[in-house]
Amino acid sequence: MQNKRPTAVLLFGPPGVGKGTQGNLLNSIPGFKHVSTGEMFRSMDANGPLGRKVRGYTKQGNFVPDALTIQIFRAHIEDYVATGTFNPEDELLILDGIPRNAVQVEMITADMNVLKVVHLICRDEDKMIERIRLRAERENRADDAREEIVRHRFEVYREQSAPVLNCYTKDMIVDVPADGEPAEVLHGLLGLLIPIRQSAFGPGES
Repeated sequence: MQNKRPTAVLLFGPPGVGKGTQGNLLNSIPGFKHVSTGEMFRSMDANGPLGRKVRGYTKQGNFVPDALTIQIFRAHIEDYVATGTFNPEDELLILDGIPRNAVQVEMITADMNVLKVVHLICRDEDKMIERIRLRAERENRADDAREEIVRHRFEVYREQSAPVLNCYTKDMIVDVPADGEPAEVLHGLLGLLIPIRQSAFGPGES
């Protein structure tokens, strides 16, 4: 990867908690770059060799293996830098979907300077499942359309991803309620992230 380690914040939480929604909103604000492994996987050529491998896992509600995930992630970050869609000297990375487990935490340590883990919290699992169902209808995501696959994703999250929080010190983790409207959640996130970005890069453009 590039010489300078990008500065990053992890957007963390279970499926349907709103990571993608908030990440996309933040991506529209100068100084932030949202990177979602889910979007990276979906943007791949489904008929290409890597795309077929990825699809074989995601359609069952399982995680893509660590080595393959990191390979694809690093390639995308390098491409973002090369094409000018991400400037590590001025933009805070908002990572969504990576690291998904303790192994990936170790694997990205050499690549990323992680400053905070933003833990989005919604206690109502049925509400999150309904969000995913509506998204599946809206965006024609076949892997989100079957409830048994979605519920399996929650099981995988609890078993493999939730322990990621144990990999970071408590002062790095900030719990953010995600039950409200997207604009309300975004307001809380900006109150947290703008000072982090200013501390890392200095004041942004007015």
